[in-house]
Amino acid sequence: MKKLLSKGYVGIVFAFLYIPILVMIAFSFNSTKSRTVFTGFTFDWYIELFQNELIIKSFVLSITLAILSSVIATILGTFAAIGFSRMKKKPRTVLMHISNMPVINPDIITGVSLMILFVSLSNYSSVFSFGFYTLLIAHITFNTPYVILSVLPKLRQLDSSQYEAALDLGCNEKIAFRKVVLPQIMPGIATGFLMSIAFSIDDFVISYFTSGPTAQTLPVTINSMIRRIVTPEIYALSTIMFFIVLFILLVYNYLDSKKTKLRRK
Repeated sequence: MKKLLSKGYVGIVFAFLYIPILVMIAFSFNSTKSRTVFTGFTFDWYIELFQNELIIKSFVLSITLAILSSVIATILGTFAAIGFSRMKKKPRTVLMHISNMPVINPDIITGVSLMILFVSLSNYSSVFSFGFYTLLIAHITFNTPYVILSVLPKLRQLDSSQYEAALDLGCNEKIAFRKVVLPQIMPGIATGFLMSIAFSIDDFVISYFTSGPTAQTLPVTINSMIRRIVTPEIYALSTIMFFIVLFILLVYNYLDSKKTKLRRK
């Protein structure tokens, strides 16, 4: 009875999570704009989606921004986590609280503060004029703490004697880090990278305050479109993005399980 109840509870939770997504996917193939009645199957909305230059431009910008910001944030966050792990307890605690501020703060505070910063700096350099570069800096800012939080637990699990043994056997510090430390913390780095991509593509509030008229992310563009009416093109776009993210997660989990089996052997 307990197993039946636990499975039923899990089923209800998954139903709440995925039924809305399934409904959205179904109506992305609806032959009319109706959001209540499914009148027929069609690919017309997907064809119109790829003919919409504004959406495609925003989509390409969002993907480019997500990849660039995630790569930079992953590098910065990984080295920051390594630095934190080698500090004494008190300075490490202080710096950890500082690095967690963008995570704890509401997005609107981060967005407004970055907007004010860019406005004040735009008088000194055109780089800080609202556009792609301000978006890139903003996304790196809120992605880096998530990478630090992902990598630090792996560093705590690390056996320091292996690194010291590599040094004793003739490796220099760079080779020992690349051959011993990096493979062991790679799952945390990969998790932080994937989290950064997801948060970057999904972000609206911070992007809204730091984007310019020439560079708008997909969530900002969608927000401006749905003020009038939600068209099935948005359903089609959301469906494509859902399956892309699902594919990335499946590939990552498959490769991770394969690596785990090889390590056990």
